[in-house]
Amino acid sequence: MTTTVPTEAAVRQSSPGTASGPRRRPGRIRRIGLPYLLLLPALLLELLVHLMPMVIGMVMSFKELTQFYIRDWTTAPWNGLDNYSVSVDFDAPVGAALLHSFLVTVAFTLLSVALCWLIGTAAAIFMQDTFRGRGLLRALFLVPYALPVYTAVITWVFMFQHDNGLVNHVLHDQLGLTDKPSFWLIGDNSFIALLTVSVWKGWPFAFLIVMAGLQNIPKELYEAASLDGAGLWQQIRRITLPSLRPVNQVLVLVLFLWTFNDFNTPYVLFGKTAPEAADLISVHIYQASFVTWNFGTGSAMSVLLLLFLLVVTGVYLVITSRGRRTADV
Repeated sequence: MTTTVPTEAAVRQSSPGTASGPRRRPGRIRRIGLPYLLLLPALLLELLVHLMPMVIGMVMSFKELTQFYIRDWTTAPWNGLDNYSVSVDFDAPVGAALLHSFLVTVAFTLLSVALCWLIGTAAAIFMQDTFRGRGLLRALFLVPYALPVYTAVITWVFMFQHDNGLVNHVLHDQLGLTDKPSFWLIGDNSFIALLTVSVWKGWPFAFLIVMAGLQNIPKELYEAASLDGAGLWQQIRRITLPSLRPVNQVLVLVLFLWTFNDFNTPYVLFGKTAPEAADLISVHIYQASFVTWNFGTGSAMSVLLLLFLLVVTGVYLVITSRGRRTADV
């Protein structure tokens, strides 16, 4: 019997650890494409949940979509840019109401974001010192953020009641700060009530983010500043706030977008029809779409709101990035 000795080329070709050049490419391609394959389900869900309704809403904004076409909205006639022209015609009732709602929302958002950031930052700085009961106090500070939105807002609805609410009981009956019990859920006081609930619900998030950012500031900086005679305010101004600039840039943007688009708080607090003083644009668009049954105009308002937020976000990112580069130089 004769035996054949395999050649070196045959051994190299049959060995799994010494694969030839063309055979390595499929494995490399699979390794590179595997992360994208794993991200594909999330991408499809994002497309289904967010992008598809957004595209459909944009298409609806160009249609004369009323209650007569709800059964099959695709049969609604095209309206061109008429819905947009009606929305931005500030001399007409629809445009004037939208402009008023927009101004109320801007004022509400600026005040809410400023107060949330101020209270959250002050609480986070205060919590940096070690004292007895600090862990319990931190947990209590996060309760408004941990509560479900509907539970928290409904609780405030009962507290703002005119006859037997806790707010009037404290302000009028106990402290005597008002001549008579106030109406908090109607009239001009509704703006104050909405702002109070928004700040109460939002400042723990700012507290949590700022407190996490403070952990990255070396304590040696404060010790050196204290030896140099710097007081508490000087340490906050010269060390804390500059070190928190990247955190605050993201925090302010997130708070702005959340507050400007907030629908749950005013809807649960006031119902389908918000008072004129607290007519936020999210509820206003809801009324234009689901109360007056003019979905075309409501979709056009939603698209205008989206464009506004995109512009504001872009300008904010450009300004903050320039400020960061200037600070680095």
